[in-house]
Amino acid sequence: MREDGEKTVTVKHKDMAKFSRQINYGGITESCLGVQRVGDDPMAIFHGFPEVSDDVVAQWVFGGCQFHDSARKVMGQVHWPMMWLQGDPCNGKHLAGLQAVLLKGTPVRRLELDGRVVGSAWSDADADYCCLAGVLPGDLSASREAQTRQVFERIEAVLKQADMGFLDVVRTWLYLDHLLDWYGEFNVIRNRFFEERGVFASRVPASTGIGARNPDGAAIMAGAFAMRPRHKGVSITVVPSPLQCSALEYRSSFSRAVELAFPGRRQLLISGTASIAPGGESMHQGDTVAQIALTMKVVGAILESRGMAWKDTTRAIGYFQNMQDAPLLADYCRANGILDLPVVNAHATVCRDDLLFEIELDAAIQALSF
Repeated sequence: MREDGEKTVTVKHKDMAKFSRQINYGGITESCLGVQRVGDDPMAIFHGFPEVSDDVVAQWVFGGCQFHDSARKVMGQVHWPMMWLQGDPCNGKHLAGLQAVLLKGTPVRRLELDGRVVGSAWSDADADYCCLAGVLPGDLSASREAQTRQVFERIEAVLKQADMGFLDVVRTWLYLDHLLDWYGEFNVIRNRFFEERGVFASRVPASTGIGARNPDGAAIMAGAFAMRPRHKGVSITVVPSPLQCSALEYRSSFSRAVELAFPGRRQLLISGTASIAPGGESMHQGDTVAQIALTMKVVGAILESRGMAWKDTTRAIGYFQNMQDAPLLADYCRANGILDLPVVNAHATVCRDDLLFEIELDAAIQALSF
């Protein structure tokens, strides 16, 4: 997406490491801000956020739910969608970091659900967009399966405020409390909803499914990104993984990646990816180093299949079952010449108990013929 240039800024502070990846296109500046805590002050990552006048599209925070209320006070009036995630294995006593997407150069409209801001909608010459974060079930006392159904229906309800439907969704984020206890049941509900809405006959979104708690105590918290093209020069394409089978083959309803193509630029949304073999089985059980290596090889192959490289990454989230393993990703990147990867690491449970690492990322470049 380097139509008018790209800028990366990295700042180090005694209590945090901060990066900003900035992209310009069509008079709009899109920034991805990432902050990783490295010091003793857990609130340091929130001081001065947001630091510019740009509109915050959505914010992800990774760390103990006990910090939620204090963080909101530090940031002041939070009028944007927020996804606060405490990983299932996390003791709640730490904050790992935050990530946010910001826009400048186009108006952003806020979308609410039960008086709570959960969405941002905006447009440019090519498309209309809607990003949702922090969507919760309507009844927190309902069963986990019922809460899942409610979340998908409430995503649909918020999208209607932006004159969109579920078939416009190109990516989802699905964070389940104690995921390993009921991931199978979750998939049954998701599959049923997708069947009813015609998703399988249209386009299955890219997605991340992770085990993480939320401050409200809901069984599931979700987010989504939807896009509706304004002209025929814009296309949305499901991208397969050269090194893995389709997740649909083992009844997990997400695409490995989705590409958004515009006149002059292409954007690639890569789903949460882990150490899974071409046949769908988990690989390198108990070996985080080997799982990181295979996962990064798989993601690298998806990037390469679309004429992209690691340097084109605009944002990434690394999910670790054990946060003590997080430096191993940096070790891999150094050893393989992957410089300044804009990644924030989070403590979380991956969708299988033998998977120790997962990464999701977006990448963008000027348009090439494919």
